[in-house]
Amino acid sequence: MTRVVYVNGRYLPYREAGVHVEDRGFQFADAIYEVCEVNEGHLVDETRHMERLERSLGELRIPLPMSRRALSHVMREIVRRNRVHTGLVYLQVTRGASPRDFPFPAAGVTPTVVCLARRVDNAKREARAESGLAVKTMPDIRWGRCDIKTVMLLPAVLAKEAAAADGAQEAWLVDSEGFVTEGASSNAWIVDKSGTLITRPTGNAILPGVTRRTLLDLLSREKIPVVERPFRVEEALSAREAFITSASGTVMPVVLINKVAIGNGYPGELTRFLRSKFHQAAELSP
Repeated sequence: MTRVVYVNGRYLPYREAGVHVEDRGFQFADAIYEVCEVNEGHLVDETRHMERLERSLGELRIPLPMSRRALSHVMREIVRRNRVHTGLVYLQVTRGASPRDFPFPAAGVTPTVVCLARRVDNAKREARAESGLAVKTMPDIRWGRCDIKTVMLLPAVLAKEAAAADGAQEAWLVDSEGFVTEGASSNAWIVDKSGTLITRPTGNAILPGVTRRTLLDLLSREKIPVVERPFRVEEALSAREAFITSASGTVMPVVLINKVAIGNGYPGELTRFLRSKFHQAAELSP
């Protein structure tokens, strides 16, 4: 359980943490966030998460609230105060609090910064990786700048809820042309019938996943070819293997899509290999 939360320069008990009622993140989803894995007490791929955070802030013209070094200190301190050995750090930056109006507030409004850490049941996560995930496909109804990691997540919430109601653990979003964009909270991958590993290229339609990028490093190191191109749902249904990547699960096998078994219905050989090797390719903080 989260015990301590960082809010705007203060480390507060979880029950006392809060932001202003007119914070633009609360009223307009005018905010960005990052989720960073904690593995054996180390932040995973911190540099890439901070690079993406700065890019997202820049795209929305939200000023960096403090130096990268200061943000790094906050993340480490919140991990320490919550005694998180295996889990996640959530960092959110909003444009700040201002009387409600659509245009950006006048210069001088201070961004809001919130950071919390939470433990993850690693045994439960590993058990899920052993059995694999079920996925449900849903129309992609998100806005046109999915490459920015904003807190505007209502379409993902609705997709996840629909997936859960159908017994699935993740939703794969499908564009108007029938191509899979990405998961509601992950990037999507398949190994097609010929054994080719495929994932959609980055662009405005998907989030440039940090875990995705590190996995590409691993694939390069292991000399495993990958093709970056869109794939349709029909191709995924006939694939040998499928999996997702995210900070919360690293490499997670997908064994069912729309209740159709993928391959033999069990986590695939390549997926298992990549999961086992992932942290060897990732950056682990001191």
